[in-house]
Amino acid sequence: MKVTDTPKQAGKPVRRRVYEHLKTEILTGRLSPEERLGEEHLAEILGVSRTPVREALHKLEAEGLIQPGAKRGFIVSGDSREEVEDRFEIRAVLEGYALRVISARIGEEHLARFEELIDRAEAALEANRMDEVFDLNTRFHDTLHELVSDRERLYRLIVDMRKQVLRYRRETLQSREGARRTLNGHRKIVLALHLKDPDLCERTMREHIRQAKEDALQAIMG
Repeated sequence: MKVTDTPKQAGKPVRRRVYEHLKTEILTGRLSPEERLGEEHLAEILGVSRTPVREALHKLEAEGLIQPGAKRGFIVSGDSREEVEDRFEIRAVLEGYALRVISARIGEEHLARFEELIDRAEAALEANRMDEVFDLNTRFHDTLHELVSDRERLYRLIVDMRKQVLRYRRETLQSREGARRTLNGHRKIVLALHLKDPDLCERTMREHIRQAKEDALQAIMG
């Protein structure tokens, strides 16, 4: 897919579009750890010159998402157990605090929306539509975080950290057991929000993210 074909990228400089496209491909798991990234090949498939690709690759290297290959080009970096744990623990703190904030401002309309998303995800799980379960899980958290989008610094930190763990979650939500634990966690989150107990909300979200961490570690580390 050429980066110039993406409507959301319209108006951005080519180098920015190339960088964001490659970063998304890595963070969503469409580019796997150890996959080779060649400058010339990427320029051809993205329909751009080699210069913005080269700039994007060096920026991704500085961020630790890719590393030099044994010969030429780069490979997608894999994460150590400690790096995976750190990402999920940081996410647990951020989203736990966010749910504390949300508990003071959430209304019945939003609570009904969350319950609808969980119901739809459970129906998809029963029908073994695992990609739909993943999409609905993402929508559940997106909808939650829209409620703190006015807290711009918090919101940006949450979005960035969720992107960094997305590739692990895609894998764990292909498992029926992992998906079931996730949906049970969502039920607990909604119950805590119904009770409007900020301490319970923060604790429940942290437990939910830490369960996701354990599922991810089991899936990728064995």
